[in-house]
Amino acid sequence: MNQEEIKNAISKVIEHGQFILGPEVFELENQLAAYTKAKHCITVSSGTTAIQLALMALDIGLGHEVITTPYTFAGTAEAIILAGAKPVFVDIDPETFLINPEKIEQVITPRTRAILPVSLFGQMADLDLINQIAVRHNLSVIEDAAQSFGATQKNCKSTAASLVGITSFYPTKPLGCYGDGGAVFTSSNILADRIRALRHHGQVEKNHHVYVGLTGRLDTIQAAILLVKLRHFETEILRRQRLASDYQASFSNYQIIKKLEQNTHVYAQFGILSNSRDVLKEELLARGLQTSIHYPKCLHLQPAFAYLGYKEGDFPCAEKASSSILCLPMYHA
Repeated sequence: MNQEEIKNAISKVIEHGQFILGPEVFELENQLAAYTKAKHCITVSSGTTAIQLALMALDIGLGHEVITTPYTFAGTAEAIILAGAKPVFVDIDPETFLINPEKIEQVITPRTRAILPVSLFGQMADLDLINQIAVRHNLSVIEDAAQSFGATQKNCKSTAASLVGITSFYPTKPLGCYGDGGAVFTSSNILADRIRALRHHGQVEKNHHVYVGLTGRLDTIQAAILLVKLRHFETEILRRQRLASDYQASFSNYQIIKKLEQNTHVYAQFGILSNSRDVLKEELLARGLQTSIHYPKCLHLQPAFAYLGYKEGDFPCAEKASSSILCLPMYHA
């Protein structure tokens, strides 16, 4: 991919002037749906908005609970709260850092309406097991695939392995645009129609508002950029996987986050664990390697979510991960 392709795509949008829901938006949705094999793709303004719209379309709100992980970006829990529901946290597996399916049923109550697993750092959560739990308890599953677009589990693409999947096109994601963006995926015609309306002020046609919705659209310029980047996406994934292989060899003395056997990985982040993280971070910086920490404080310990009533020690695996994780750079194309 070169910058001329991007510039040409942006110029075409400027020429036709359809900056909101222009033809590139619908072309991108068609191509993303074909790529994932989900029946529908609805592009939206961000990954957080995508989760919120999915919850709204499922009529999940006040008085309901959604099970998720405390080891994720704040947007996961924010979207649940913005939809009117309550996030209920479950600890992670200490080797994969993914939500631990064995702990999910322990927190299901009559108020539970959905499970929202996070496909962290570029690999999918164990959706086989999570979907089975959901079926037993008549719950919906929404995959937060903000970091795992392009990954697979048993040959099924991330975002297409549950009732609803969402992703983010934030610039640092595996498939990133030049601003904010996201998408919702589903094979349910009913949910897809609702989400399309909800992202556009609840309109099913111009000036006919069936729902109370949002301004949640992806703008046409970002769609045009993503159409170009999607053409080169598989090459980008291979480049990330090669870099991850190099990291595995170079950092073999450290614990590396485990990949599930049934998964392929797109390495939005490459995480290693160190009990002397700050020292290691400075040593690597001195050698020219810029690192980051995802995430330094779990959600249940963040001030914004204190009202949920959790305390330190409630999720020991997540807390240990947040105190020892160090992420090595994965550069996007």
